[in-house]
Amino acid sequence: MLVLEFKAYGKSSQFKAVDEAIRTAQFIRNSCIRFWMDNSKVNKYDLNKYCTVLAKNFPFADELNSMARQASAERAWSSINRFFENCKKGIPGKKGFPKFQKDCRSVEYKTSGWKLAENRKSITFTDKKNIGRLKLKGTRDLNFYQPNQIKRVRLIRRADGVYVQFCVDVNRSEVLEPSGNTIGLDVGLKEYYTDSNGAMIENPKFLRKGEAVLKRSQRRVSRKVKGSSNRRKARQVLGKRHLKISRQRKDHAVKLARCVITSNDVVAYEDLRLKNMVRNHCLAKSINDASWYQFRVWIEYFGKVFGRITIAVNPQYTSQECSSCGEVVKKALSTRTHVCKCGCVLDRDHNAARNILSRGLGTVGHIGTFGLEPINALGDESSTQVGANLPEQVMS
Repeated sequence: MLVLEFKAYGKSSQFKAVDEAIRTAQFIRNSCIRFWMDNSKVNKYDLNKYCTVLAKNFPFADELNSMARQASAERAWSSINRFFENCKKGIPGKKGFPKFQKDCRSVEYKTSGWKLAENRKSITFTDKKNIGRLKLKGTRDLNFYQPNQIKRVRLIRRADGVYVQFCVDVNRSEVLEPSGNTIGLDVGLKEYYTDSNGAMIENPKFLRKGEAVLKRSQRRVSRKVKGSSNRRKARQVLGKRHLKISRQRKDHAVKLARCVITSNDVVAYEDLRLKNMVRNHCLAKSINDASWYQFRVWIEYFGKVFGRITIAVNPQYTSQECSSCGEVVKKALSTRTHVCKCGCVLDRDHNAARNILSRGLGTVGHIGTFGLEPINALGDESSTQVGANLPEQVMS
């Protein structure tokens, strides 16, 4: 499922109508969550039927397209089903009980309620929300796809405007000549990653570099009176700063992952549990800024597209074991050089990367090209979490 994204242009009244449609979608989702809480043995189809009841009782809900209402109910059921799955798996701690959404930023239409222009340069929403015709601007060409291939259309509100996403039912695959190379990757905070060949990629640290601007923008927000138009404008500026950093991280991860996959036939990397790692408050900001998980998602996605093998291995003791003789050489985190009695002297991360590659080639491990199809604003496949199904997809 490809996701093609375009910037939408229109009048201010049209964007207010978009915001109203998003609020209506949020109301329907929250109402379905409440209906599930108040009634036992409620399933997905009961929530779809409840959308009809909401449309009869609330005129503003009836203005939204019927399939858009169903899509909101599906979002509610997605959170409910995820909670059930976590309970069945016996996940320790919180199981993710469904919560009421306070800040929804998107509304999703299915195959009705919208119509593309013949030149594919604009889209018209035909429900009673009076959104009307929005011009589209992007780098991808919708003329390559038939209208019946478009299964979903999303309107997304971001800090810098409104975007339209098209979910196109098509599979992406490309053929490359075998390179004959294998590589192991050890991610870090000083260097973004060190591979088994000794090459190191610098950590861009986008958040750290833009932190001064973020703090200044945040102070401007805190000085404004709550509810005032000046505060709203200051919040919009702050949102744009965060959005820029988010896009920088994604662009860096996409380009780097594609380069790694196209240059190697087998890629082994660490199967990190980032949820546990960020509990260290001294390193949490740096770990989140590195966005290792996003890099892993794109590695696995491009591995599927180009037919490469990606293997996630257990990272335990990869820094302590010697990559030459297998002897365990205990070292503190501050010790950056691996020195073994067999005479092997390597950078700590280089030694770990060699161990990761050895484990990846020696064991089956977890093949990471299944169940992962990340979002790409430039036109790649739709995202799901690791091990999740497409109905469990959550957009934000």
